Amino acid sequence: MRDILEELEDRRAQARLGGGEKRIAAQHSKGKLTARERIELLLDEGSFEEFDMFKTHRCTDFGMEESKPYGDGVVTGWGTVNGRMVYVFSQDFTVFGGSLSETHAEKICKIMDMAVQNGAPVIGINDSGGARIQEGVASLAGYADVFQRNIMASGVVPQISLIMGPCAGGAVYSPAMTDFIFMVKDSSYMFVTGPDVVKTVTNEVVTAEELGGASTHTKKSSVADGAYENDVEALIETRRLIDFLPLSNREKAPVRPFFDDVDRIEASLDTLIPSNPNTPYDMKELIQKIADEGDFFEIQKDFAGNIITGFIRLEGQTVGIVANQPMVLAGCLDIDSSRKAARFVRFCDAFEIPILTLVDVPGFLPGTGQEYGGVIKHGAKLLFAYGEATVPKVTVITRKAYGGAYDVMASKHLRGDFNYAWPTAEIAVMGAKGAVEILYRSELGEPDKIARRTQDYEDRFANPFVAAEKGFIDEVIQPRSTRRRVARAFASLRSKKLTNPWKKHDNIPL
Repeated sequence: MRDILEELEDRRAQARLGGGEKRIAAQHSKGKLTARERIELLLDEGSFEEFDMFKTHRCTDFGMEESKPYGDGVVTGWGTVNGRMVYVFSQDFTVFGGSLSETHAEKICKIMDMAVQNGAPVIGINDSGGARIQEGVASLAGYADVFQRNIMASGVVPQISLIMGPCAGGAVYSPAMTDFIFMVKDSSYMFVTGPDVVKTVTNEVVTAEELGGASTHTKKSSVADGAYENDVEALIETRRLIDFLPLSNREKAPVRPFFDDVDRIEASLDTLIPSNPNTPYDMKELIQKIADEGDFFEIQKDFAGNIITGFIRLEGQTVGIVANQPMVLAGCLDIDSSRKAARFVRFCDAFEIPILTLVDVPGFLPGTGQEYGGVIKHGAKLLFAYGEATVPKVTVITRKAYGGAYDVMASKHLRGDFNYAWPTAEIAVMGAKGAVEILYRSELGEPDKIARRTQDYEDRFANPFVAAEKGFIDEVIQPRSTRRRVARAFASLRSKKLTNPWKKHDNIPL
């Protein structure tokens, strides 16, 4: 018996070494952690339960049968994050460059199936050279099996991808279908075709970092939701995100202890809106003053800064935030901000996370670039996402809500539950100047008359009361009491039940 137990420990030690000490040292020399070190940091201490530690590949071509390391380049299993169960796979770059084989894919598929069955998030740590060439189509089939599970798990359990090394070719499509993608600066990249192929086909000379690094995907392409300085920071922030999310669509997000007075009055909010209607202010100040303890987890911070998305807690409960940011493009909606916010709203709706919308929007960004890029259809994505959402929706209009953008931003007409406005809100088809120039075109040569007409228009519409008279605004509230009013609104909506008509699925304007 002792011999068998010793053999088990020897084999476990061998499996834990992955590709061996030399390759582990090479991984560390690049500033990267190993697959197992990443899991240890991500999960609660001592909580990891591993599956398929001794699984090996079945390939016999190109001399592969001579090297059959345990685990086959991926560590899989489950554990807990702050006591809540998650499933995890972590690709091991020290074994065949983390490349995906048929058995590697089987290991990933097994934990994804279990995650859906048992209702727990899946966290994938990607660090892979791509498909294992020696296995040919079998490795491609493995990728497709993983993709299918990503699709079936979408909206059922949260899926988070951490890109902590190369991720190229077919490998990028699995992360692309997950809910959140985090990257590590200077050591991770994602692209469908690498710099060498790009040079061969298009004659463009580009580095891996420029083509698919963390900066590219968080600022330009919007593929990634966040970029962090190193593996450790990325893993810690992932733990923080998981704390905001439910384990599955069958459960509510966790309620955390809070030490912040729900009735807290913020007198500084009474002067947040500048007296000049064209002067910007920072919407994040309002978000932090509404949130429990000012804690805000922002999503896609570096992309489409004219809209803010992320999570806060109110009375310890997770709330999704969508807010126009007057500091960027005056808070206009455009192609990028519409896509960013629509995807976020749909995530919140899929997982029963209430949505708070903070509105200061002068309209959609005009110009040929926007129209040729399809702003109509992209703007419709956000409109569609809000309209189909059945979760509690509370909206606060702080300043401008003009034109179609007023409708799009969770207005009463899109089944908003509570629609509040500050006294500084202006709800109209357009700004006074533009409206007067259309209504009184014949008087454009008379500045005094135009000034008077503009003043009349402002007196009539540069306030929230016309909308309130029609019942489109439920209440005009004091800015200082926004936290209390919003928290009470969400508290009253905790038992909300709303369903959409039966359909196989919708056809969102992609």
